[in-house]
Amino acid sequence: MTLPSYTPPSFSVRPDGLRLAHVHRKGAGPTIVFLPGYMSDMEGGKALALDAWAQANGRAMLRLDYSGCGASEGAFDQGTLTVWRDDVLHLIDTLVEGPVVLVGSSMGGWLMLLVALARPERVQALIGIAAAPDFTDWGFTDAQLAEMQAKGRLEEASEYSDEPYVTTRAFWESGQANRLFGQEIAVDCPVRLLQGQRDDDVPWHHALRLAEALRSDDVQVVIVKDGDHRLSRDGDIALLIDTLARLLESR
Repeated sequence: MTLPSYTPPSFSVRPDGLRLAHVHRKGAGPTIVFLPGYMSDMEGGKALALDAWAQANGRAMLRLDYSGCGASEGAFDQGTLTVWRDDVLHLIDTLVEGPVVLVGSSMGGWLMLLVALARPERVQALIGIAAAPDFTDWGFTDAQLAEMQAKGRLEEASEYSDEPYVTTRAFWESGQANRLFGQEIAVDCPVRLLQGQRDDDVPWHHALRLAEALRSDDVQVVIVKDGDHRLSRDGDIALLIDTLARLLESR
């Protein structure tokens, strides 16, 4: 995988004074905005691969860290879906001119939908990678929910990190308040959903359910039969870049 030239993060100050880390690459629009998954950050493989492609092709791109994640200030366990949605909106509103294309991985796919609903005039297209809207509604067992309610947090071993996988009750409640299924999702722009069929975290049929719920008629779902949740192999990255390039060509 080609890496972009290293650019140290810059910081944007939220109204409450907390600083959010980001790397904003100037170039031709619309600006590509990558939204990481839960407990991930802007230095992940997919984000860097897209940034390298953007750099090589003169495209504008914004990578970012939610508060409490990566290089941003704040405590992770103070983050909620609403807080992180507002972080993304703050960075787009203050840093980016013109339209954006949102690329959301896992939880970032939920956030991209919430951002698209909040800024329909700015969002020109969406790409979801194992997008996981409403995962607070289906991603936990009754025992896990009971522990979260009793202790205020749930800690589990993570296969992606040495750090425990932490879900707070506040995050879960925020997720429940931002559920999208059960009604039409009022997104009208083109949407592309990339989904591994061997994803152990987000069932592959979830992508089909999302496609059906979206109001847009320009929705395509690509199922990668041997793909896992991360979709970060060379072939997966190539599929992501090709999907993005085709969308940008049509803008």
